[in-house]
Amino acid sequence: MRLSWMIGGAQGTGVDTSANIFGNAVAKAGYYIYGSREYFSNIKGRHSYFNVVISDAPQHSIETKVNILATFDAETVFQHFDEVKDWLIYDKALEPMSMDKVRSLEPEIAEEQAAILEKAGFGLTIADIVKYLNGKGVKTIAVDYGPLMKNIINQLKMDPFIAEKARNMLCAGVSFGLLGLDQQGMLDAIKFAFSKNEKFLNLNTLAAQSGLAQAKSAYSLKELPKQGHRVQLDGNTISAIGKIYGGLGFQSYYPITPASDESTYIEANQLLDSGKGDKRGIVVLQTEDELAAINAANGAALTGARSATATSGPGFSLMNEGISWAGMNEVPVMVTYYMRGSPATGLPTRSGQSDLKLALNAGHGEFARIVIASGDHAEVFEDAILGLNLAEVCQTPVIHIIEKTLANAYSVMDESTLAMGSAKLERGKIVFPEEPEAYKRFEITEDGISPRAFLGHAQMYYTGDEHNEYGHITEASSNRTQMYEKRIKKLDTASKSIPDDKKANIVGNSDTVLLTWGSPKGAILDAMEDLKADGINVEMLQVRLFSPYPKELVGKALQGKKRIIAVENNYNAQGAEIMTESLLISPTHYILKWNGRPMAKDEIANAVRDIMKNDTKKVVLNGGK
Repeated sequence: MRLSWMIGGAQGTGVDTSANIFGNAVAKAGYYIYGSREYFSNIKGRHSYFNVVISDAPQHSIETKVNILATFDAETVFQHFDEVKDWLIYDKALEPMSMDKVRSLEPEIAEEQAAILEKAGFGLTIADIVKYLNGKGVKTIAVDYGPLMKNIINQLKMDPFIAEKARNMLCAGVSFGLLGLDQQGMLDAIKFAFSKNEKFLNLNTLAAQSGLAQAKSAYSLKELPKQGHRVQLDGNTISAIGKIYGGLGFQSYYPITPASDESTYIEANQLLDSGKGDKRGIVVLQTEDELAAINAANGAALTGARSATATSGPGFSLMNEGISWAGMNEVPVMVTYYMRGSPATGLPTRSGQSDLKLALNAGHGEFARIVIASGDHAEVFEDAILGLNLAEVCQTPVIHIIEKTLANAYSVMDESTLAMGSAKLERGKIVFPEEPEAYKRFEITEDGISPRAFLGHAQMYYTGDEHNEYGHITEASSNRTQMYEKRIKKLDTASKSIPDDKKANIVGNSDTVLLTWGSPKGAILDAMEDLKADGINVEMLQVRLFSPYPKELVGKALQGKKRIIAVENNYNAQGAEIMTESLLISPTHYILKWNGRPMAKDEIANAVRDIMKNDTKKVVLNGGK
């Protein structure tokens, strides 16, 4: 069973709040959910929306069409009416509203949506949209938001300006009524969210109850039995938890979307109880810019702290010199790179995979950079711990890629999938020299990794220049050759120590392979189920490790394959290009998307069907608004 629900509205009107409460109520009833958040790059007023998938089995992606479209403003109706399959919830008072009166609707979207209505012979009002949808079998619920909210305001004797914000919860209540679940679940979720503010608890409870009364059950969902423990987390939060669990000691950051939420979560939970009566702290430092952030993280790492920073595209560009310095000085630092739409400021609140090669070549010069890319929330948790371990074991920068798609999506998952019990902290070759003045910080070793002492425990030197084993600056050619080779040799050491299941995932067995990395993994896994029902069998090969690239593993997996379909959220299929550079193997087909929106299950399934039937070489996806 799979249902898709979307709620939209102007930023600042509680779209996220209502979606989180709605999702929490559904999850409490025993269902798995996957929620995807899309928002405009301004603080308040422009359009945002939240897509929530509900199922009796774990889900990993959204769809381009939704069963229920829940709206309490005009813009959401105009922008998304062509995406609804079953039910539209809308404000009855807005029926006369015409599309050209909604000034915040982007001109390109308005033109596209108007063309749909005009082609079908309808006008541009919400009343026209209702008729258009009714003709397609979509049912509609006209809600009298104004009178209902006025009644609530009178009951509570509240300021109308404040109380009107509860329209979002009224809308969510109507939606929950359609599901047919026990209404108490919705009320309990509201109580949990507003337990510290009685005024807002009463307001939102009455709003939800008013909404619940507007709809009868359409889907007749029943509460499901729950086994084990489940968690509901978004990508930012689960990365933060992974870092905390992985022994993080220092995190620096400069605020940037969508990376900042990770650091603020760590700061809110920076005091950790050891269980032995004492507490350990994590230092979280907001710096003046990203140059300071990477350099502060480098400095903390040299003192012995497990150290990291987090940023997004423009900030990562500024960190390049600091990353290069870390490479030269063998600093164990991790950069969590939240990848978003680029170039330049690009699409600051949308997603993309176009910075992969930047991550692989971050910092000028040749040195060992370890680059890992997570494909779902469970992997984000694992890779946060893995990244901290690899940074210290290999004494080199680690770049952990998390796309905005995962950062701002949340999912309900079984806690057991996080493998918390099997996670181990590995700190590598740490020493406390008995003869501090004789200590060689950059000692030449067989595996490229030197014994590491912390600042204050030995005499050592760090510069940006080439150096000898003690850290003294030298330009001698023989030393340069040895040191250069030593630093790059760390990649061989890393490759031998990283398990194959952390390098790549292979799901299924077929002569048609969907080659991917990052967030498309979820949509592919869900699409594979639909394709299987059609008798189409495909295999997924998801690369998790890009530096060092798992040549042997990927090469063996692709032997004898009839079709290699690259599935990526960028124009050039950068992940596939790296494969070609490494193995001289090229994809036969492409499924690509670069409009800033996540890949959807049905998009991928339809694209694969097209390729299998028509041998279409390149399918470009454009779902999402």
